[in-house]
Amino acid sequence: MTSRSLISVPGLAGWAVALALGLSAAPGFAQVPANLTAALADPARPTADTARDAARHPAELLALADIKPGGKVADFIIGGGYFTRILSAAVGPTGTVYAYQPAEFIKFQAKYGDDLKTVAAAYKNVTPLDGSLTGLDLPDGLDAVITVQNYHDLHLKPFPADTAAKVNAEVFKSLKPGGVFLVVDHYAADGSGLSAADTLHRIDIAAVKSEVEAAGFKLAAESPLLHNPADPRTASVFDPAIRGKTDQFVLKFVKP
Repeated sequence: MTSRSLISVPGLAGWAVALALGLSAAPGFAQVPANLTAALADPARPTADTARDAARHPAELLALADIKPGGKVADFIIGGGYFTRILSAAVGPTGTVYAYQPAEFIKFQAKYGDDLKTVAAAYKNVTPLDGSLTGLDLPDGLDAVITVQNYHDLHLKPFPADTAAKVNAEVFKSLKPGGVFLVVDHYAADGSGLSAADTLHRIDIAAVKSEVEAAGFKLAAESPLLHNPADPRTASVFDPAIRGKTDQFVLKFVKP
């Protein structure tokens, strides 16, 4: 892996900056907090989830998001619940995870609703949310919101053009000062803007930065953890030739 740029702001903990700088280094570049190590080892996690850990680097991602025991976090668009399960164990019994699955997704495919129910039933500290994406209403006082491979969905054609702006504003409102909004998604070609969101399920990193910062967030760090230079960024993420191996960006935004 080759390093991409790191952007940092004054006041960030030194270990977080070191983590982002060291993501392309050898194993042991930064310590993963004990709560995240334990969360990955949780025996309740499905085998299908643990098999994906090597490619998804969940511990490093959630360390960048400052996920701590007792935290109050939201998993925004949970998919099958991969990160929800890890977050539940990471925040522990004194923490809360809000697992959000949009009503529009559930209407499109019933499995989204089934997955939400399954995860919420399995973990006492997980609260399911299934309201409309266009009327998003997250709980206030959150320590972190994470969204993995789903930000581009805010620009799918069925949704109004201002969906991303409204979602970003709601996330900003719901976070505590100093709270983290971690955005992970599939790279589109630089300069492509929003054109690939609906067709390729990718998005231009510059467009994401612009939209999220417009809501009041500050970009705190940018990590190369999921960088794959072999991905030309021009094919659909569902193309068998690249599925599961896309070039992805990791952006850590902070509410001032």
